[in-house]
Amino acid sequence: MKVWDAVILGAGAAGLFCASRLAQRGLQVCVLEHNTAPGKKIRISGGGRCNFTNIHTTYRCFASSNPDYARSALARYTPQDFIALVESYGIAWHEKTLGQLFCDGSAQQIIDMLVAECRSAGVTIHLGVAVQSVRKPDGFVVQTSSGEVHAHRVVVATGGLSIPSLGATGLGYQIARQFGHRVIEPEPALVPLVFNEQWQQSWGSLAGVSVAVEAHTDGPAFREQMLFTHRGLTGPAVLQASTYWHDHGSVAIDLLPELPDAEAWYQHHRSDRRIVRNILADHLPRRLAQHIADPRLDAPVGDQKKADVLDVLHTLKHWLVVPSGTEGFAKAEVTRGGVDTTELSSKTMESTLVPGLYFIGEVVDITGWLGGYNFQWAWASAAAVPG
Repeated sequence: MKVWDAVILGAGAAGLFCASRLAQRGLQVCVLEHNTAPGKKIRISGGGRCNFTNIHTTYRCFASSNPDYARSALARYTPQDFIALVESYGIAWHEKTLGQLFCDGSAQQIIDMLVAECRSAGVTIHLGVAVQSVRKPDGFVVQTSSGEVHAHRVVVATGGLSIPSLGATGLGYQIARQFGHRVIEPEPALVPLVFNEQWQQSWGSLAGVSVAVEAHTDGPAFREQMLFTHRGLTGPAVLQASTYWHDHGSVAIDLLPELPDAEAWYQHHRSDRRIVRNILADHLPRRLAQHIADPRLDAPVGDQKKADVLDVLHTLKHWLVVPSGTEGFAKAEVTRGGVDTTELSSKTMESTLVPGLYFIGEVVDITGWLGGYNFQWAWASAAAVPG
């Protein structure tokens, strides 16, 4: 009977990278993937160009019930380490805004690189094989649609619940709970926000309008673009804030982030004979400036009380909206929550309850910001698993 040194559950970013690293250290490694191709989520990432890391990565760029947990792994495998691997394969890349790195070509280059790393190290990859259960009578026994697989170690790299159309399931959480682990309730993250019918009637006509904002809810503020949709709000700023949003909470949006001093704005424009709405169109998309229903926007600054003008600016800089929900896992880029990190070693990703059981990548309660951070967590957590 064949007994593998390690069986990796999932041929996504974390799973493939972990498999190659372990095999390079001399372990006999098998990867089990229920999809018929590896790296399906990688393929669609970054608009098909794979935002494979972010040069500004620190543990502070992640949401978790235990935010310090990611510090160790991220410090030991850095963006520069992964960039070196990418460059060793001759993959050209470029930096977009805010430290985000993308392939010049396509995301398939990253998948091909990871598979090549596995194959050169002797990893066996089984595709189209569904994992049905994991048990540990002595060593680990993984029951699959193709029979039993035996191993000394099991690494769970099954991802979260986001984008079920690509095969996402709750298998990793099921395995964690089976072995006594707590699971922080998985929720959609980096996901568009939706609003009630009344809000949609008021603002849905702006669908397609994009504006630079600063948005926050119960977490840090994000200064990026926001996009109106027929159902609500999306765009990088809103996707970022969504990771920290909880049911019934509000989102604070600064529609004029480049105007920090309302008093100075008032003094500068008090002799401007244009109506306020037209002045604001210098800073806001015209459709948005025209849409805002406030009669104080329809008179020149100098014709109004100073307090009224300042109140208008304050309202625009502190626009509070209360979403009714999100677009759900179908549209979420990642999953918030996951296996509770208080029961995992931050140095090795090994369960503190079950020796030989590891959890890496998105299945863990570590959720990165938009812009390559979740890929860097995949690489770093995978690299932490010891050979």
